[in-house]
Amino acid sequence: MRLSVRHRTVYAFDAPMRWIVQSHRLTPSVCVSQRTIAWNVAADGGEIGASFVDGAGDAVRTLTIAGPVDRVEVLVEGEVETTDTSGVLRNHREAISPRVYLVPTAATHPDRPLTELAAAAVKGASEDDALGRAHRIAAAVADAIEYAPGATDAHTTAAEALEQGKGVCQDHAHAAIALAHLCGLPARYAVGYLFAGAGEDGVEASHAWAEIFIAGLGWVGFDVANRCCPDDRYIRLGSGRDAREAAPIRGISRGGAVEALDVDVTVSSSPSRSQTQQ
Repeated sequence: MRLSVRHRTVYAFDAPMRWIVQSHRLTPSVCVSQRTIAWNVAADGGEIGASFVDGAGDAVRTLTIAGPVDRVEVLVEGEVETTDTSGVLRNHREAISPRVYLVPTAATHPDRPLTELAAAAVKGASEDDALGRAHRIAAAVADAIEYAPGATDAHTTAAEALEQGKGVCQDHAHAAIALAHLCGLPARYAVGYLFAGAGEDGVEASHAWAEIFIAGLGWVGFDVANRCCPDDRYIRLGSGRDAREAAPIRGISRGGAVEALDVDVTVSSSPSRSQTQQ
C-alpha cells in the first residue's frame, strides 16, 4: 500500500518565547515493512541541528528556533510504501538489548489490578509460547479498557486507565507494556501513523501501539485499540519505554509563556507501484 501523510503541528504562545529547542522523531523507521518514497520535515524560522540514529534504531534530529517567537509550525509531508509483515519488525537495526525494555516507568508501573489482570491473561498458557502469551495480553487489555476518546489525558497511567476501564491507544499501549513486563517479556511503546479506512471505528491517524519482544522472532507490534497487529495500514516512526520517551516531538523553551497546541494529521492511500503495474 502507498500511504501519503500530512502532519501539521502548531505551537502558539501568548507571549514571545526567547528560544525553543525540539527533538524530532518524525522520520519513518528503516525496516522491511516500509519503504520511504519521499519525506520532508519543515519548520519556518528554525535551524536544523544534529541528526543521528539512537540505540533503538530511530532517526532523531534537533531543531532550534531563536526568539522572540510566538508561533512555531512543524510540517511533515511524505509518501511511504508499506508491506504487511504480520506485525513483526524485521531488519530494524538496533544497538541496545531488549532487556532495557523490562524496566517500568511511571506510566507503566504495575499495581495490584494490573498484576491480577496479567495473571488472568496468561493463566494456562505455556511458558514456552511467548507469542501466544503476548496475544493473550493484548486481548486482555482490549477487554478491560474500552476505547473512549477523551476519557484520559497525556498524563494518565496504565493503572489509572485500567481503574476507570476507558482510554485511548496511549493507555492501551501502556497497559499492554505493564502486563508484558509482569510476564517477563520486554515491551515498549511505538508511535506512527495509521490509515483509517472508511467505516473503521477505534482508529486514530496519529497512532500508538505496544511492541513485545519474542525470542527467536524479534519485536512484534500489538495494536490493542484495534485488536490487531500492525499491517500495511501503519507507518512506524519510533519507540520508547512509554509515550513521553517515544513522542514524535519533544522540546524545551525559555520565556514562561502559556502554550496552545494544535495538531492535524491526514493519512491517505493510493495504489502501490506493484498494483498499478498489474
